[in-house]
Amino acid sequence: MFQRILVANRGEIALRVIRACRDLGIEVVAVYSEADRGAPYLDLADEAICIGPAPAAQSYLNIARIISAAEIANVQAIHPGYGFLSENPHFADVCRDCKIEFIGPPQQAMALVGNKNEARKLAKKAGVPVVPGSEGLIQDENEALRLAEEMGYPVLIKAAAGGGGRGMRVARNDINLRVGLKSAQQEAESAFKDGSVYLEKYVEQPRHVEVQILADRHGNVVHLWERDCSLQRRHQKLVEESPAPNLPGPVRDDICAASVRLIREAKYFNAGTCEFLVDKDNRFYFIEINARIQVEHPVTELVTGIDLVQEQIKIAAGEKLAFAQDDVRRAGCAMECRINAEDPAADFRPSPGVVTKWQTPGGPGVRLDTHVVPGYRVPANYDSMVAKLLVHQPTRAQALATMRRALNEFIVEGIKTTIPLHKEIFNHSAFIDGRVDTTFIERNWMGK
Repeated sequence: MFQRILVANRGEIALRVIRACRDLGIEVVAVYSEADRGAPYLDLADEAICIGPAPAAQSYLNIARIISAAEIANVQAIHPGYGFLSENPHFADVCRDCKIEFIGPPQQAMALVGNKNEARKLAKKAGVPVVPGSEGLIQDENEALRLAEEMGYPVLIKAAAGGGGRGMRVARNDINLRVGLKSAQQEAESAFKDGSVYLEKYVEQPRHVEVQILADRHGNVVHLWERDCSLQRRHQKLVEESPAPNLPGPVRDDICAASVRLIREAKYFNAGTCEFLVDKDNRFYFIEINARIQVEHPVTELVTGIDLVQEQIKIAAGEKLAFAQDDVRRAGCAMECRINAEDPAADFRPSPGVVTKWQTPGGPGVRLDTHVVPGYRVPANYDSMVAKLLVHQPTRAQALATMRRALNEFIVEGIKTTIPLHKEIFNHSAFIDGRVDTTFIERNWMGK
């Protein structure tokens, strides 16, 4: 087991990794930018090192500075958290070249699944359904128009690299396709330094269901069941839950088994998530693999009792999984609300600033993952998430009631948050009945 780990991230996930290290008896080193100087969670690390100015490119995305900090602090491993460098194969390669273990998948598997076009090929090889689409990358506009005519509109233009909805456009006719193709390529080139795109048939009003996977270096692969992540705005998740409501048992079993096959085919180890679209007839289609810990991982922790961050660390240290598939039990229903410093009434405009009041919820069945305290300044430089509010109860109806209570107890002043929107969601009859899809937020709230 490692004696000393560096956390190459910030905020809530940095604190989460610090706590996991503490539970395992491991010393932990935090890094921070000038924007995060003085953040209270830094005091919980054994050492904290400044790695640069506020812009992420000069700090949390600066590989040379992070490696320098790791060498100065004499760590054995680096945990990248999520976002920033967590899915960067070059960073994983540099870490291991410097004799520092990267707590994540091997760089070869990360590069493979990180390219959506290659991941589609992998899924087909593993016998996993994919959305009908182009066999390879789109070379020019004429090819895109020809394929769209064959598949039938609407179609989805997708960047081969990256994620988060960038480089993605829906086209419902030839004009949409011509314009969308150029803008998707330009956005992908700007965001990922890779402007390549491919085409898929657009699945109307699907559900977004993902499966949590753990795999060790010894060939053991287990799934930890699924999460429903359908409530999104601009491809950014707002609410996640497990089990996925109204998903037939045989479909659940098939989607989990397909995920295990995919991970084995990729020769992947550590934590990962296989993501799928599920259509109105409960047919599922693979869309991508996220080669890192997910923001919503606590949902799975609550229903299975397995600490995913600790498991990541153990796997990176070469340990075998201590449990087999039949040992993974799921109990009750867990839900997560991502609390962002945004104003839903102003088209989700970011709301950085000083938190003047921070009254948090508690009581039976409530978990709050956050790095925020009263007086904390939410910086404008990074992702707007300030907390993850979770509940866990024996039934979905009880979980809904507990989340409504928790949201009412959660009082934040000084910044705008998504709490008012979450209150509306958890009182909406369609959500209560589990009748939602990825366009639910767009149809009911956005643009109104």
